[in-house]
Amino acid sequence: MKKTNRPAPYHIFGNDIEPAAMEQFLSAMDQPYVVRGALMPDAHKGYALPIGAVVATDGVVVPAWVGYDIGCGVLGVPTTFPLSEVRQNAAAIFRSLYEHIPVGSAHNQKPVPWNCSHLPRSAVLEEYFRRKGLYQLGTLGSGNHFLEIGYDELERIWILVHSGSRHLGHTMATHYMKVASKSSRAREGHYALDVRSAAGKAYIDDMHFCLSFALENRLEIARRAAEVLSRRINGSPQWVSLINRNHNHAALYNGWWIHRKGATHAESGMAGIIPGNMRDGSFVVEGLGNPKALWSSSHGAGRLLGRAEAKRELSLHEFRQSMESVVACVQESTLDEAPMAYKNIHAVLEAQSELVVIRHHVQPLINIKG
Repeated sequence: MKKTNRPAPYHIFGNDIEPAAMEQFLSAMDQPYVVRGALMPDAHKGYALPIGAVVATDGVVVPAWVGYDIGCGVLGVPTTFPLSEVRQNAAAIFRSLYEHIPVGSAHNQKPVPWNCSHLPRSAVLEEYFRRKGLYQLGTLGSGNHFLEIGYDELERIWILVHSGSRHLGHTMATHYMKVASKSSRAREGHYALDVRSAAGKAYIDDMHFCLSFALENRLEIARRAAEVLSRRINGSPQWVSLINRNHNHAALYNGWWIHRKGATHAESGMAGIIPGNMRDGSFVVEGLGNPKALWSSSHGAGRLLGRAEAKRELSLHEFRQSMESVVACVQESTLDEAPMAYKNIHAVLEAQSELVVIRHHVQPLINIKG
């Protein structure tokens, strides 16, 4: 492991990062194995490392810096469905989506086929996956996960899916955080695994499996959404292209392990999707490959209010007024996902003008939450 001066060099994008997130980030920069760091403008406090942080390490992976929902990300599919018919049938489509896609803690009644025999994984992951994994494919989850049907400035209908590796990723993250805590003398939460060790190699294999699982999960949700649209408007779906970019992972790049925790890979020319909120929609972007940001961008707008704080301070009436143009689940249980609970997405995008350029703005018609 190379020795570097402490703290490691870093760059911060945005100027309104909360003190608790900064404290977490600077603590990470003090770790001896850290090479560089960057903090995105949507950053806020997380576990061990802020959501919206990117950290490059030498020779180690830190499970807590990837987080619990390994492989969580956003998939976007522009389609050929006509905007007028989707808008006209939005309420019926909304109801059907909830009928065909399990949300919250719900799962499928039968396993969903997925050919993954070629993907290496540990015995620990295999045992859990065999019992529960295939029942979770095509399930949305809760929190800020969403399925959205929207349209861009070209009036193309998009299917957008924000979800991750479900309980599979959470189980693996919990397991490896415990393993790392027994093999590392780092400060709590910054426990690392040597990538040459058996545990480090197993984590990397299982992380990649969870990344594949998370992608397949988003694809299954998108397929079901396309089928619902087809039935409701009597059209045959055509997927023009597909964007998938996850924001919870560790990737080997130029000899460094780059941890992105709530941050999106944004190399030069790379397509990505940055969601805003239930009202303001999402932005299809193109990366600029900025090395100061460790080739990354934000993964969303970032929370302005914590979940409990949002439910305590926000008004359901104001929430309903803000969502008049979107068919969505607007009630007390989703108040913590109200647009006012998030930072201004336009300000967040402006703060990362050196990281991405906006290609499309997808405005929501239908929003499905867990």
